[in-house]
Amino acid sequence: MIGATILGLVVTGCELAGVWLFGRITDDVLTTGILSALILPAAFWLGAAVLGGAAQFAATWLSASAAERFVARLRDHAFGHVVTLSPGTVDRMEHGDLVARLTDDVEEVEEIVGSGPVRAVSSVLGIVVFGAAALILRWELALLTFAAAPMLWFAARRFSRRISAVADEERRVNGRVTAVVEESVSAVALVQAYNRADLVTGRVAAAGARWARIRVAQARLSGAYGPLVSVVETLCVLTIVGVGAWEIGTGRLTLGGLLTFAGFVSYLYPPVQSLGHLALGLAAARAAGERVAELLDTAPSVTDRPARAHPAVVRGDLELRGVGYRYPDAVRPALRSVTLRVPAGRTVAVVGASGAGKSTLTKLLLRYADPASGQLLLDGVDLRDLPLEALRANVTLLPQETTILHGTVRENIAFGRAGATDAEIVAAATAADADVFVRSLPDGYDTVLGDRGRFLSGGQRQRIAIARALVRDAPVLVLDEPTTGLDGEAVRRLLGPLRRLMAGRTTVLITHDLRLATEADHVVELADGKICSRPIVPESA
Repeated sequence: MIGATILGLVVTGCELAGVWLFGRITDDVLTTGILSALILPAAFWLGAAVLGGAAQFAATWLSASAAERFVARLRDHAFGHVVTLSPGTVDRMEHGDLVARLTDDVEEVEEIVGSGPVRAVSSVLGIVVFGAAALILRWELALLTFAAAPMLWFAARRFSRRISAVADEERRVNGRVTAVVEESVSAVALVQAYNRADLVTGRVAAAGARWARIRVAQARLSGAYGPLVSVVETLCVLTIVGVGAWEIGTGRLTLGGLLTFAGFVSYLYPPVQSLGHLALGLAAARAAGERVAELLDTAPSVTDRPARAHPAVVRGDLELRGVGYRYPDAVRPALRSVTLRVPAGRTVAVVGASGAGKSTLTKLLLRYADPASGQLLLDGVDLRDLPLEALRANVTLLPQETTILHGTVRENIAFGRAGATDAEIVAAATAADADVFVRSLPDGYDTVLGDRGRFLSGGQRQRIAIARALVRDAPVLVLDEPTTGLDGEAVRRLLGPLRRLMAGRTTVLITHDLRLATEADHVVELADGKICSRPIVPESA
């Protein structure tokens, strides 16, 4: 940005030289008719044009490079912050609006700290240089010309305030349009099954129409500013021509001097107009900046404490001591004084009706949230005293909603652990009973799975997820309703892979399925956030 600004000063100097040389040519060549006097100023003018063009190219390239690097870094920073937020916090956001903040709004913010400052400095330099040159040439005429500056400044302020208000609404509605489109596309199967294409199309059309009205209002305001400035500039030029013609008649100014002065003024007003447009652009960018800042100000619900423990080896002994938790704005607690111990390598099945608090337990075990009361311990260490990365490296979650990423089978399984080898991926797929059907796919392990794995059956998706959990090879396993949505045959085929996954691991199995519950060493029932039946685990276990 500094380099672009310096090069902008070089461009201004070359333009100044070109205007001055044109005036000299007018007086020394065009007025006198002496053609030989053209050679030297023409050569200097051409040199200034070449140097200015090269500097303009380099300044544009440097400015664009800096601006795009800034946008990329800001987007990376904002997205990096989003992935530190708990899943519950992200789920409460409209995902389409979140995407709009990470894309369109970040792009708009560049105007404030990227190209905007470079343009502002370059414009100010242009105003100073050409204004000073005009003052030196004819200070009386220059002061008369400068009288238009307050009018342009006043117009820019008035327009920027109105555009700022419209921009706030435009950014918000833009996010809403993206959210409606994203939601409608993701639910296209439901839309078709219920014959509600007219409903979702109407929602998208209504949101788009509102956005269009706001965009037209923005264009109307921006469009009015340009002609207003042009009228003011025209009045100034006519004033210069009239006064200049009078001064030529009195012999106080030559034709070349008048043309030189007019050239200085012609280069003076574009920077003034650029500053005005920049003010309007900054008003719109401020609205986007506030939306990005609001996202960055959203604090993670859990953070690392100064770690007092970071065990090199985790046995997997889990214990809950009087754990309680209440969701924000909830009337009743989701968990109340839950006490439970799961010895290393053992499996406990947690059963109960919907809303009993089973899934809340998984959130606490992964530290998506911290308990309001009580403690969760891993090998006797409070989870809050473990670094989040260390905790989650030792706990594998198989969530209720099977997540398949858009990518190859190999990439989906390898997502479980960075650096997983091909042999480990195939071994995990084999243990998950997925190797046979994977090899039958068009490109085997290199087959690209569609968005959310839509090309696979429910059982196949779950076996890919189990392979991903197997390749992770963590000592603690949390299974959240692993058979949800599967038919009896799919569940039967899944039992073997699940047994191999649970073998030797401390497992918390959340389930409604009694066939899975029988695989556990102990069964615990949750009701209304409390354990209503708890097996006694011998200390020797």
